[in-house]
Amino acid sequence: MSEERFGEFVLVRRHEQGHVAELALDRPKAMNAVSTEMARSIGAACAALGADRDVRVVVVTSTHERAFCVGADLKERNSFSDADLVRQRPVARGAYTGVLELPVPTIAAVHGFALGGGFELALSCDLIVADATAVVGLPEVSVGVIPGGGGTQLLPRRVGAARAAELIFTARRLEAPEARELGLIDQLVEAGRDREEALALAARIAGNSPVGLRAAKRALRLGHGLDLKAGLEVEDAAWRAVAFSGDRAEGVAAFNEKRKPEWPGE
Repeated sequence: MSEERFGEFVLVRRHEQGHVAELALDRPKAMNAVSTEMARSIGAACAALGADRDVRVVVVTSTHERAFCVGADLKERNSFSDADLVRQRPVARGAYTGVLELPVPTIAAVHGFALGGGFELALSCDLIVADATAVVGLPEVSVGVIPGGGGTQLLPRRVGAARAAELIFTARRLEAPEARELGLIDQLVEAGRDREEALALAARIAGNSPVGLRAAKRALRLGHGLDLKAGLEVEDAAWRAVAFSGDRAEGVAAFNEKRKPEWPGE
């Protein structure tokens, strides 16, 4: 396993011969509250991971024992002028869109508090694995703002418009069992096992074709919200992008030869 640090607060670890990358939020003294510097580092780490063709899956984790991420750094925000807030906005957006726009499958490993921007980082992932200690929610209206890291758009895509409205308008926090029941998280595991289970899931995913994984994610994302006819055209374009690839040829050959494929990744 290799490690690379992006700024002071973000650590990237590479597992499984580099095919699984772990983006670890590492600001334990502030329960991973996202400051301007941390947001910039998340964006930089995502840019590097997105450009790395060896990476097939990214897992977002936390080094803090009791929190995934408690959201925006409100202590920092308290010192901001209006002009400061305007200047910070694209940096903050860059962190959330950085995760959201990763071209490979992404998994959030959540324990403890995942609130506001912290939960939005998780929502930006394709899958959320949470342990029994997880507490999630979007409480932004309780401090005079709105979910601004994608929450108003990503949450209804998970749970429906009315459910998302209730959760955002009330600003309430949900413990892990209710969050799982309502679909805010995808897999609920025993306390302390979120990272381990998320990495195991990532390893299973990473065994598949990197070309296929990227194309499947692209089709899923681009097709969401389209009518069926338009969505099938998105799917067809993604199919054409992989149908003549080295990965497709290797996958068919490996199947017929009853062996594990060795993906060329192109």
